[in-house]
Amino acid sequence: MSLRMRKSPASPLPPPCALTECMSLIAGAWTPNVIWHLGGGPRRFGELRADLPRISARVLSARLKALEARGVVHRRAAPTSPPSVEYSLTEVGRELVPALHAIVEVGARLKRLR
Repeated sequence: MSLRMRKSPASPLPPPCALTECMSLIAGAWTPNVIWHLGGGPRRFGELRADLPRISARVLSARLKALEARGVVHRRAAPTSPPSVEYSLTEVGRELVPALHAIVEVGARLKRLR
């Protein structure tokens, strides 16, 4: 006797590409943290290193390059000597900040339940 397959009562997922695209973006190690700190305003590389003391310069650089390539972070090089580079969130990047705030709130509630 086999069990009948039940249909899910949950609403259908959005097109897989949209959900997968967003989750693949914020699922990387340190990526949400970088977006979180840039949500407070533009930061230079050294400032981000101070905000995230456990991240290596190599990983931070890789995350910033990947976020820039995906249109989440804007990199502005100032023509100074020595050169100064400032990172900020693009419009799309700023749209991720409320989502990260919501994730943090749920995480805090889950932590209190333990």
